[in-house]
Amino acid sequence: MRIAALDDDQLQLDMLRQVALEAGHSCHAYTTGGALQQDLRRESFDLLIVDWHLPDMEGTDLVRWVREHVSKELPVLIVTHRSEEADIVEGLACGADDFMVKPVRHGELRARLAALLRRAYPVNTQSVMEFGPYRFQTATNSLEVHGQPMELTHREYMLALTLFQNQGRLLSRDHLREAVWGHNAEVQSRSLDTHISRLRALLNLRAGQPYAISAVYGYGYRLDVPDPAPETRPDQP
Repeated sequence: MRIAALDDDQLQLDMLRQVALEAGHSCHAYTTGGALQQDLRRESFDLLIVDWHLPDMEGTDLVRWVREHVSKELPVLIVTHRSEEADIVEGLACGADDFMVKPVRHGELRARLAALLRRAYPVNTQSVMEFGPYRFQTATNSLEVHGQPMELTHREYMLALTLFQNQGRLLSRDHLREAVWGHNAEVQSRSLDTHISRLRALLNLRAGQPYAISAVYGYGYRLDVPDPAPETRPDQP
């Protein structure tokens, strides 16, 4: 998962980043709320860790901004020295999902991150995942469409699976690159575009189809999905 950690204490920030990395996540560090706000306009993350007192704003104000302008579902954990009941109430009322008091214990932080991510992004442990006519077999990293096997490279398969598992969600270009190539890999921008273009053609994920890959200029890609069929009352034909 892709995490953003915000704290003006560099030692604390290094610790948050280390715990996230040890748990298998990538972690992007920020020391000001403004810097994180700027990146949130062009980047997507799976979870935010936010300190309360920052040089340029209050962490609670940043969380309110995230809820209004970015996402109402994005998991947010506030980490702060403030420990009064009123502080906890205010932190959760501003839109945060969880609250931790410093000094942070590494094991507890790791457990809370896991719990937040598990609730927001339920892990599908099934060996077969189906999305309409698209059938992913995770044991063999293979994909069938309408029962026909598709010849995909490993990265094409991982990119397709990432898009389908996050269907309807706008993912930034860097988010997709990290998910497919790894967060330490140096990948040319055109490489992602080429893979997206091939998936559109190979899997018929073009505009006008029930499942289609949409590009958002300057941001990234989203897999659009069919609208759910309207419910019919028992007394309706």
